[in-house]
Amino acid sequence: MNLADPAPTPTIPPPEGCIDTEVRDGVLLIGINRPAKRNGWTVPMFRQLADAYTRLDDDPALRVGVLHAFGEHFTAGLDLPAIAPYMQRGEDIIAYGMVEPYDYGQPGYRRRTKPMVVAVRGICFTVGIELMLGADIVVAGEQCRFSQLEVQRGIMATGGATLRMAERADLGNAMLHLLTADEFDAAEALRLNFVQKLVPNDQVLAEALRIAGQIAAQAPLAVVATRQNVLKAVECGPVVAMQDFINTQKRLAGSEDAAEGVRAFVERRPARFTGR
Repeated sequence: MNLADPAPTPTIPPPEGCIDTEVRDGVLLIGINRPAKRNGWTVPMFRQLADAYTRLDDDPALRVGVLHAFGEHFTAGLDLPAIAPYMQRGEDIIAYGMVEPYDYGQPGYRRRTKPMVVAVRGICFTVGIELMLGADIVVAGEQCRFSQLEVQRGIMATGGATLRMAERADLGNAMLHLLTADEFDAAEALRLNFVQKLVPNDQVLAEALRIAGQIAAQAPLAVVATRQNVLKAVECGPVVAMQDFINTQKRLAGSEDAAEGVRAFVERRPARFTGR
């Protein structure tokens, strides 16, 4: 099945925008839906996004998420008049106990375990960059434009850019874009390892769904374990991550999916994994 056919159809969003979801063959499509305002983020949108990320982790039938946007642009960033009062009060927008979409381990929130692929095109500013840096794989349109412009608005990026830009692109490159609030293109985003693939704008979602479909076809327990070990290596170091090798492999090797993987290899057919 071609996961990209047909293209997802958005609901009619309220003025404050919404997050649309759709399930296709174990893939949860998560659509940012406020195109009239260039998908500027409001409080309800953030809360609904956390709901979608939490649903992805909690539903055993879902194996991977794809975050995309309706309209020409991924997002122009925060709707500051709507969000600023929460910043001024130091108030969290998302309820504690949910999966936090930036995924940087904020106290009180769960961390996502399942993979997330992001499809970006048009404008991808501030929170858009931080959401894609908090995901696993990013497909970007060749004409996409990026900017981490919080300092231009008198605030600081607190969705993970200060944590992850230097990790991906080294200190100097991170400072260049964080401190100047400049706009950079898709080729620069690729060079900095902020995105993994560039495709024509009209192919962005199709390519993200193709990648998600490939991930969804693999053994779910092994996918989650692999993702978590990679992140542990990045965040805690390889010596810490390697301590999980033996126990994790023992657990996976005893699963029904591992037995199915062996049978599929012997019988020369695609494996049919169940996540058990």
